[in-house]
Amino acid sequence: MSQERKVALVTGAASGIGRGIAERFARDGMHVVAVDRSPAVAEAAEEMTHDGGSAESAVVDLADLAAIDTLVADIGDRLGRLDVLVNNAGISPKIDGKRAVSETMPMDQWEDVLRVNLTAPFYLCRLALPFMRKRWWGRIINMSSRAGRMLVPTAGAHYAASKAGLIGMSRVIANEHAADGITVNCIAPGRIVTPLSEQGSAEMLAALKAEIPVGRAGTPADVAALAAYIVSPEAAFVTGVVFDFNGGVFMN
Repeated sequence: MSQERKVALVTGAASGIGRGIAERFARDGMHVVAVDRSPAVAEAAEEMTHDGGSAESAVVDLADLAAIDTLVADIGDRLGRLDVLVNNAGISPKIDGKRAVSETMPMDQWEDVLRVNLTAPFYLCRLALPFMRKRWWGRIINMSSRAGRMLVPTAGAHYAASKAGLIGMSRVIANEHAADGITVNCIAPGRIVTPLSEQGSAEMLAALKAEIPVGRAGTPADVAALAAYIVSPEAAFVTGVVFDFNGGVFMN
């Protein structure tokens, strides 16, 4: 790998939005470290390589902070740099196929969601920042959600809290490191076509899409195009921003 090639770590990269972003970054000339708890991330990274990109994979449970330590230390030892971090991985567990109601939500479920969706991104930011400060350049994208910006009836309190928390966390880190050439921004997607989002009856999915003013759900490639702009040199003046990306469902 060329020492001049930027290194991007993308979590939740086995499928959906994370894979779309990882694929776009690889096509744009970065070396991508695609991370997921699913072994399927290896195949995803291999396909990126076959398409002419530079990518590798790592199977990591982000609930395990020691595993995150090992991941980032390995990147530092082998690649010597970490320029871009996309905290995309997240979980939203259900109970009997439905969202957990706050009054009866198991506390271990609350803690699991906050640990993966909020604590792990914070920890990854902490570990990535020294690499970025060393080069006076860095880009961090934290993947929030429409559920972190407004009421989404299908989202549980744990998921909404974690996604709103990412926004507050990102603003603080953006302010702390703006003078270091590091930007920190959030993307808050609405309905994006992924294997997870397409679960449900045809009638329910049609009703959800009918609520979107632009008349369709977004795609991972749509989100990846925005991510590509945020990490570009042209976006050096953009930091502490929440990009509401929902086809007009939420206009602030």
